Amino acid sequence: MSHCCGHDPVRSDITLKVSGMSCAHCKKAVESSVGVLPGVFKVEAVVNQNKVNVSYDPSKVNLDDIKKAIEDAGYDVQD
Repeated sequence: MSHCCGHDPVRSDITLKVSGMSCAHCKKAVESSVGVLPGVFKVEAVVNQNKVNVSYDPSKVNLDDIKKAIEDAGYDVQD
């Protein structure tokens, strides 16, 4: 996706350690909660590794917003 000036949006990738995920429902809950945030390009919860991979535009969403979305879905983000 290009902007009018021809530059691609800024993209950051992060992997968060998340506890409490144990099934496909957990995966969907986390991915849905984070995926609706503005500026999130891709989110993948890897249940058996307790990880959530997120690609996002830091000018539109920040890490605290992403963590809050995961916690609001009922899971704990580890530091």
